[in-house]
Amino acid sequence: MKTIKPLREKKNTAILLIHCPDKQGILATVTEFLNQNRGNIIYLDQHVDRKEEIFYMRVEWELDGFAIPHDKIGEYFETLIANALQMNWRLYFTDDIPRMALFVSKMPHCLFDILARYTAGEWDVEIPLIISNHETLKPVADRFGVDFYHFPVTSENKAELEKKEIEILKEKEIDFVVLARYMQVLSGDFVNHFPNKIINIHHSFLPAFAGAKPYHAAHERGVKIIGATSHYVTSDLDAGPIIEQDVTRCSHIDTVEKLIRKGRDLEKIVLSQAVYKHLQRKILVYRNRTVVFN
Repeated sequence: MKTIKPLREKKNTAILLIHCPDKQGILATVTEFLNQNRGNIIYLDQHVDRKEEIFYMRVEWELDGFAIPHDKIGEYFETLIANALQMNWRLYFTDDIPRMALFVSKMPHCLFDILARYTAGEWDVEIPLIISNHETLKPVADRFGVDFYHFPVTSENKAELEKKEIEILKEKEIDFVVLARYMQVLSGDFVNHFPNKIINIHHSFLPAFAGAKPYHAAHERGVKIIGATSHYVTSDLDAGPIIEQDVTRCSHIDTVEKLIRKGRDLEKIVLSQAVYKHLQRKILVYRNRTVVFN
């Protein structure tokens, strides 16, 4: 099967994500640093949490003509700006293409949506591999030319197989993981290898309608809104920082099958929005909450 090569948007910019104790002049200090070094700012968003007194900021600027070499930007920023302002910061370059691994089980809707967006060039990302606890979706991986790895995880072999999965992810230099309806709970050890780098999707009936058939239970209760939630995975099940959510109306005329269809449509959209925002470096995590920049 021939690998499908996605079209990509070519950018040469840098992105800074910052949070620190709030004080007067932070915005001016950062922008002055960029302007003095001939950095043309093309995006800037900031927020102040008045209760926590924390300043958040995302700034992106063009690197063409920037006075500081790529490999020295972080060092200069740390020395001249960040240390004095007690900043937590991360620097990203848009010409560094992230590498994403997909974890799936048997349901194909999120996988197809992600691979379609990938091959259409909507995302600047590489997808070197798909991992699954079933072989059901191997034909989908083959169709898109993505390597497929089957790990039949059970409670007995979980630790052993997760160790092998981690080894492959490290070998393939994976930057983050997307659980595209992966129906296994990851261990705390696995999650600790990828802090705020595992994105999950699930219906928003939790915790009211848990279990294998949440749409059936919701239908019996006559729910009027269904939704989906995407979040970063932590060791607390389904309690990680929320990235994206959405809802849709339903009524007494909707059968269980219609609820499931509506729910899966939402899951595709919400998960894809979360992945896109992660790729755009628009998410900042602080104390199990997210600041998601526009």
